[in-house]
Amino acid sequence: MVEKVGLVLHLAKSGRLIVKATTSNIKVGAIIIDANGRKVAKVAEVFGQVKAPYLSCIPLSDRVKKLEGKEVYTSTEGDKSG
Repeated sequence: MVEKVGLVLHLAKSGRLIVKATTSNIKVGAIIIDANGRKVAKVAEVFGQVKAPYLSCIPLSDRVKKLEGKEVYTSTEGDKSG
């Protein structure tokens, strides 16, 4: 099952993706995927308000600039490639 995580705001100067989360049910280490199911980032830090957190994510691809303004997701089934 795929769950919406939030919206990519921008690529920080540190090289991390900043995501405005739409759920507070996200943990450090979670893998973030795009709408096509490709792994794009790993959650490194959760910060901000508990009800409306932000995520600092380490990119797993060099094409992260294209993700700005796009919704991202996480898979709740574990890592199943297929």
